[in-house]
Amino acid sequence: MRPLLAAASIAIAIVLTPLDPRAQVDLTGSWGPRYHEDFLERIPGPDLVDYLGLPINEAARQWALSWDPSRLTLFEHQCQVHVAPYIYRGPLQLRIWEERDPKTEALVAIKNYISTYEQTRTIWMDGRPHPPEYAAHTWEGFSTGRWEGDMLTVATTHIKQGWIRRNGLPESDRATLTEHFVRHGEYLTHISIVIDPVYLTEPLIKTQNFVLNTRVLPPQAWLWPCVAVVEVANHPLGEMQVEVPHYLPGKNPFAEEFARRFGIPLDAVLGGAETMYPEYALKLRALPRPGTAPK
Repeated sequence: MRPLLAAASIAIAIVLTPLDPRAQVDLTGSWGPRYHEDFLERIPGPDLVDYLGLPINEAARQWALSWDPSRLTLFEHQCQVHVAPYIYRGPLQLRIWEERDPKTEALVAIKNYISTYEQTRTIWMDGRPHPPEYAAHTWEGFSTGRWEGDMLTVATTHIKQGWIRRNGLPESDRATLTEHFVRHGEYLTHISIVIDPVYLTEPLIKTQNFVLNTRVLPPQAWLWPCVAVVEVANHPLGEMQVEVPHYLPGKNPFAEEFARRFGIPLDAVLGGAETMYPEYALKLRALPRPGTAPK
């Protein structure tokens, strides 16, 4: 009887042991993105000089107006990785798993593998501090997480310079990222909040949704081979491009293209925190609209 009583005591103890309030849900699995939100920006890509609804400042606007899309033909930019605040919005497959202490089973880290550019991201869950400001910056930054009920909240610093939107709008290496991962059944909502003291005047908040993959994806679905090659026509083979494509101030030939095509006042197209709020619609009515582009 003693072994039975011991087993029963252990079973009762397990049942009566309270759940760890810091780990209410399991985020592990293979997740596929859904693009019903901001599809045109995330897949085909945004138009040039379309900064609508973004809380950018004049420095970010001038950087973007000086940006030439041909800059992406440079070797060092062809395979440039999306940084953590942006990478979850593009085409990708997301795998999440846990790393636990083999002796105590304490949660050490939550890992994210992002198929785009084959990035592995670590979210430390063991309470370690962030490194000093002078520590190296990486594409995915340094991340620490904590549970807030059923929601995983992540704080990320030490992110390399990237972009806010894929049409030249920059994000500085001083930007910090706060994320919330919320699971509801087979769906996962990812909320990102970017604070950038260099290029944003207010926090930039975006959301995206994922659905749990119920079938095993083939290996090639997780790969992102990228090889830099000469992409400029009539460029001599074996010679690297030395000039950096750009536009001088006031010389961007596409500055009004998007505004003219859709009949939107240029003041709105150039963005800024004011354009994010409903009250801006009142001002919009009084602004002059550019002529429509010829068909």
